[in-house]
Amino acid sequence: MAGHTQNEITVGAPLDLVWDMTNDLENWPQLFSEYASVEVLSREGRKTRFRLTMHPDENGTVWSWVSEREPDREALVVTARRVETGPFAYMNIRWDYEEVPAGTRMVWTQDFQMKPDAPVDDDWMTDNINKNSKVQMSLIRDKIEKAAAGRRSAAALAD
Repeated sequence: MAGHTQNEITVGAPLDLVWDMTNDLENWPQLFSEYASVEVLSREGRKTRFRLTMHPDENGTVWSWVSEREPDREALVVTARRVETGPFAYMNIRWDYEEVPAGTRMVWTQDFQMKPDAPVDDDWMTDNINKNSKVQMSLIRDKIEKAAAGRRSAAALAD
């Protein structure tokens, strides 16, 4: 048994802006509501190893882990994996981007398996990731669309 999720959203903004904002790791605490901090540990070619730390959960627990992320701008794909897996046996993530008439379609796919001694099972985590991905994608869409509108306003004023 393994977990699999796939969630998508269309952002009413140019592909370049969506790509740049969602791949600016140091800015993730301003883009995602769940992350308190991001610490870049190393960069090698296109691959970045970094530590994500979440805001405390309802029990006051702070979750943190190390991941690797590798964007491929030409293919419009980002692959990532947890290096410190915590309760996961593994966690692999893929972000796909596509230019569409309404802006940019972004798809997040996560494949994972919980360890046998994890406090939750694959089904619980699948449901949790699906719920949270929808929340985070909506927040990100709104922030990027606001940035795009600001750029359009600034460009109009410059004309």
